[in-house]
Amino acid sequence: MLYTVIDIETTGNGIKGNRITEIAIFKYDGDTIVDEFTSLVNPECEIPYFITGLTGIDNNMVRNAPKLEEITERILEITKDTIFVAHNVNFDYSFLKNEFQQLG
Repeated sequence: MLYTVIDIETTGNGIKGNRITEIAIFKYDGDTIVDEFTSLVNPECEIPYFITGLTGIDNNMVRNAPKLEEITERILEITKDTIFVAHNVNFDYSFLKNEFQQLG
């Protein structure tokens, strides 16, 4: 059984109107991390000051980062046939699901 441990940072707490600013994915086989992917993400919108205070991620850091659609193939590849694990699984999974739905 394979697991992907996922953490995302976003521009806000709610799904509506907010975007991903960072994603980290670690694929784990129960003993060893077998693959990993981490990237800042250009949210294509401004990051509120209070979010920068929480995450440390500011507009300058993501300005030249890839847009989500530029890394979706890698996200799908690393998470395929794995169990989604996250600290705040309902938030992270829902947020990713919503972003992918918007991309079609």
